Amino acid sequence: MAIKNTLSKSLGFADVFSISAGAMISSGIFILPGLAFAQIGPAVFLAYGLAGVCALVGTFATIELATAMPLAGGIYFYTGRSMGPLAGTVSGLLNWSAIALKSSFAIFGMSEILFQFFDFNPVVCGIALTLLFLMVNLIGTKEAALAQIIMVVLLFLAMGAYVVLGFPELKPSRFSPLFIADKGYLSLFAEAAFVFVSFGGLLDVASISEEVKNPKRNLPLGMIGAIVAVALIYVLTLIVTVGVMPPDTLSGSLTPLADAARMYYGTPGFIVITFGAMMAFVTTANAGIMAAARFPYAMGRDNLIPFFFSRTYGKRKMPLPALLITGCVMAGSQLLPLEQLVSVASTVIMLSFILTNASVIILREGDVQNYRPSFHVPFYPWTPIIGMLLFGLLIMELGVGAVKISLIIVMAGLVLYFLFGRKVKLDYALIHLIHRITKNRIPLGGLEGELREIVRSRDEIVSDEVDHVIEKARVIVMDEACTFPELANTVCQQIGNLSARTGMLVEMLIRREEISSTVLTPYVAIPHLMVGGENLFELVIVKNSAGVWFSPQNSGVKAVFFLFCTADRRNRHLKMLAAIAQIIQSPSFERRWDSAAYPEKLRDLLLLAKRKRQSAVNSQH
Repeated sequence: MAIKNTLSKSLGFADVFSISAGAMISSGIFILPGLAFAQIGPAVFLAYGLAGVCALVGTFATIELATAMPLAGGIYFYTGRSMGPLAGTVSGLLNWSAIALKSSFAIFGMSEILFQFFDFNPVVCGIALTLLFLMVNLIGTKEAALAQIIMVVLLFLAMGAYVVLGFPELKPSRFSPLFIADKGYLSLFAEAAFVFVSFGGLLDVASISEEVKNPKRNLPLGMIGAIVAVALIYVLTLIVTVGVMPPDTLSGSLTPLADAARMYYGTPGFIVITFGAMMAFVTTANAGIMAAARFPYAMGRDNLIPFFFSRTYGKRKMPLPALLITGCVMAGSQLLPLEQLVSVASTVIMLSFILTNASVIILREGDVQNYRPSFHVPFYPWTPIIGMLLFGLLIMELGVGAVKISLIIVMAGLVLYFLFGRKVKLDYALIHLIHRITKNRIPLGGLEGELREIVRSRDEIVSDEVDHVIEKARVIVMDEACTFPELANTVCQQIGNLSARTGMLVEMLIRREEISSTVLTPYVAIPHLMVGGENLFELVIVKNSAGVWFSPQNSGVKAVFFLFCTADRRNRHLKMLAAIAQIIQSPSFERRWDSAAYPEKLRDLLLLAKRKRQSAVNSQH
């Protein structure tokens, strides 16, 4: 099952870090602190720190899913493959809305600065800027990512200068009292929920993971590095801002950092921070439109919305229809009130993190063999459970208004599902979990097959001659113990080309075993024979859960690989022996073999095993 219309891989570690960091550092730090300070007081820096910790906890699940399924659409794709097309449609619309709203928030910040300097109409300016970033992304993903790296470097330099130069000007008295009247440490949760939009950029990288080179390494390092760096920058920047600005000036300000820089460093300081703010807004808007467009692209690829949105154009395979509709949504978002924009964006972002944590639990517990993340959530299952409870608490703190708008988005997702998604037949992990609980066998091939192709693409596995043999091999699963002669008789009867010679082959296998045992380990045996004739090669794979009796010393062999070939296929015979020897050396081989209950799972286990592969160009099939 091949993945249709794949995007080219062009993004490395620096791109992942820059897209993550640039998408987070924007209006969340250059505009929100004044509004947040008015609600809680000097403890605003603690609220940002708490939001950062929550974001890190939630991101672990996103990273695990992204390394297992690095495909466009990010959280939408993970939710759909874990909970089904209905949940996937709703999740896709939520995430698309979240990133589009967050990016619109950044464009709002740019419009506000241009309004203050040049008295431009903010709405007209916001729509024009949206079109500008749309044009940048139409140039190409790699080019947009390169611009992102440059802007993030400049942004970190500007904010670093602000922190270093501002610390000597701190006045400790400005932190007392730490909270305004009627507020306390419990208020930190409500404030952390309000400013959580500042960390929403992490969704951007998950949605473009299909375009990341070596995602097993670059996604975890880039995303965790970015969130730690950004959370630290936020806390230090806010400590400086609260410590240098009079409370009355800071409270409610829409340009708090620029105001603080002007107060102590005059026009040069104001210009530097304003320039940094513009870089932040640009990076967030640029990364946001790049990432948001991947949701309609991925949903169209799955036929949950019209397939038209999954079309790509040009040599660089740009998802043009998805980019255009995303630009239109972002332009329309410029008409929303600021605080409503922030609250709704924070709510849908946290809902997305709840879905990712639930997806990890379902995929892990659903006995999905080909779910193979390279990064695993630490302290599973407690971390995802705590994450879901934590984000549920934060959403409750935001109030009814933001939840109502989020429910409208959910209802729109339900409408889309009944128009398009209900016609889609999609295998997903929740079905596997139900069948595992009820101990019923589920017909395999959908999800497992799709994940197999994703792992092959992620790990750049090129099928070779050995893989082709495994794909055609007979696979036998047995639950009752037996002796080697009994097993040999069963196997030889099932080989069409050799079944007429069953008695002779069984005798040859028994004699071969008496001369030199084919048991390689107490768990694995590879009985093999050269037979008469031409152009014949047969592999039979046997799993016996109770164990095969080869000898008193080897009475519990559970993995048996029978090889039969003619003399003209000796080279293939040697390749197969070498490949099996490499596969069984994996520390996880026996555990995976024990858990693979069906022939399809055993076959996939061998096809995705780590071993040296040769080009299949000259293979004989």
